[in-house]
Amino acid sequence: MFSGIIEKLGKVSALISEPPGCRLVIEEPTIAAETNVADSIAVNGCCLTVVEKTPATLTFQAGPETLQRTNLGVLQTGSSVNLERALAVGDRLGGHFVSGHIDGQGELVQIDDHGDWQDYYFAVPAELSKFLASKGSIAVDGVSLTLVQCDADRFSVALIPFTLKVTTLGNLKIGGKVNIETDVLAKYVQRLLDK
Repeated sequence: MFSGIIEKLGKVSALISEPPGCRLVIEEPTIAAETNVADSIAVNGCCLTVVEKTPATLTFQAGPETLQRTNLGVLQTGSSVNLERALAVGDRLGGHFVSGHIDGQGELVQIDDHGDWQDYYFAVPAELSKFLASKGSIAVDGVSLTLVQCDADRFSVALIPFTLKVTTLGNLKIGGKVNIETDVLAKYVQRLLDK
């Protein structure tokens, strides 16, 4: 379980083919120093298991489902990624409950620029929009955000300068793909309504 509060930006140092998946090597010495093999780390919001580590890098294995459902499949050497270690019992929860299980991808379709502040609009598949509600929570590339506007095929979030600076969202361009995890409580409510 995660909170959606990004700890560090990591950099992809290697992508190693391992059919049908790959090994993803990410450089970030601060988190690597405090992480063990078998720990869970959210990489762009996707929960992955550390399978190897060095003092500066963490290695993960990503299978075909992960590579197809998330934006991890389009990463290249040098790409930046959002990193968050799993919550420990007793940690403060600054964002919202994030499982690290990606529901789908969104695409940045509009940016309203307000100087250092920006509103981002993401197109999402219709099946995800039923889990979105204004003032509710969403994780975008692992970043816990508050939904502003929710429509049948898109939503918006307001990004403060700090978020734009310390996450990958600050460098995202129109057409950029992001991992979307809708609020876990909304999924359970929808499931009950469906029954």
